[in-house]
Amino acid sequence: MLTTIKEISAHVGKEVKVGGWLYNKRSSGKIQFLQLRDGTGFIQGILVKKQVSPEVWEQANHLTQESSLYVWGVVREDERAPGGYEMDITNIEVIQIAEEYPIAKKEHGVDFLMDHRHLWIRSPRQQAILRIRAEIIRAIQGFLDENGFTLVDPPVLTPSSCEGTTNLFHTKYFDEDAYLTQSGQLYMEAAAMALNKVYSFGPTFRAEKSKTRRHLIEFWMIEPEMAFVDHEESLKIQEQLVAHTVQAVLANCKQELKTLDRDLSALENIKAPFPRITYDEAVELLHKEGFADFTWGDDFGAPHETKIAESFDRPVFITHYPTEVKSFYMKPDPNRPEVVLCADMIAPEGYGEIIGGSQRIDDPVLLEQRYEQHALPREAYEWYMDLRKYGTVPHSGFGLGLERTVAWICGLDHVRETIPFPRMLYRLYP
Repeated sequence: MLTTIKEISAHVGKEVKVGGWLYNKRSSGKIQFLQLRDGTGFIQGILVKKQVSPEVWEQANHLTQESSLYVWGVVREDERAPGGYEMDITNIEVIQIAEEYPIAKKEHGVDFLMDHRHLWIRSPRQQAILRIRAEIIRAIQGFLDENGFTLVDPPVLTPSSCEGTTNLFHTKYFDEDAYLTQSGQLYMEAAAMALNKVYSFGPTFRAEKSKTRRHLIEFWMIEPEMAFVDHEESLKIQEQLVAHTVQAVLANCKQELKTLDRDLSALENIKAPFPRITYDEAVELLHKEGFADFTWGDDFGAPHETKIAESFDRPVFITHYPTEVKSFYMKPDPNRPEVVLCADMIAPEGYGEIIGGSQRIDDPVLLEQRYEQHALPREAYEWYMDLRKYGTVPHSGFGLGLERTVAWICGLDHVRETIPFPRMLYRLYP
């Protein structure tokens, strides 16, 4: 019977058939040790010369790395094996002898590995990252689905910028100008007025010429919007979502985290509630830590976020940013209109902002004023203003960047490893 390496534990003492690829091979004369992978896991197959036909032995001799084959063997437990099981091989059927594999056991440069990303993702480390990414997605969607949110898909092609910026990819939509979306948020606000609590999950694009370890040109966002939810309640939902996600990865991806040598203690502590500081308090902290040139009204960069995060053992909210450095749709604090009811969630260990959110402006007059202050083309946002004309309500939302979240939970040095085929500045291949 054909089975997978992931399910091998259910077949101890039985002969099974596995389809896979040769990851590595070594020999000690009359025994060959075949390291096999099938996309669900890794297992070692033991081939003893006197226990198989000469034809099978010779076929195994000619196997190269990443050759594809079917393997028959008897499963047995072995505590010394990485997965706890091995196969005593009885037969093999070669599907293809692979050409010389370009990714060797030696060290390769980043550009080489990125050029061969389609092959690099076969390695144990990259497989572990992509499995953790899948678990993070599963946990986030599970949390939202179980808490009354409805998944809504916003358009990828939009007639205008969501945040009034110029970092957009321009294209032609027949005879009109169009842009690749940088956020589904405005459309989620419309959906929230119809469905109460909603979220989108999809790709977003920023034509931002940044080459930092935190930036991708194409990345995935989870963007919930909630009618009748204020800033304070939104913060509670955000921290519950992140804590739930981290605990799900700890529970379901132990082997993958081990493959990455991730410090589990740093993740085990991620439980709600999260600490909060205001923008004002963050500025004071930076001044005490030697950032004397940082002035009130500046936006935080990577060094600032890292220094702030060092004071906490879990994600921290920075709230109440100056109105002028934030997007036009964020609601000013009624008691202090020079700051807005917003928050960025900063991940620990130097991973920076993973969530940005706010209570949205629900007053149509104030939104009109913000259009004018930001010099936004009114005609492009007419539909957005309709949301305030026809049954406006208090509402809040946030966006979680998937790749930064994956990088933090996995403990990675760069977001390029967090997505199967990264799109970065000067990188569109493969």
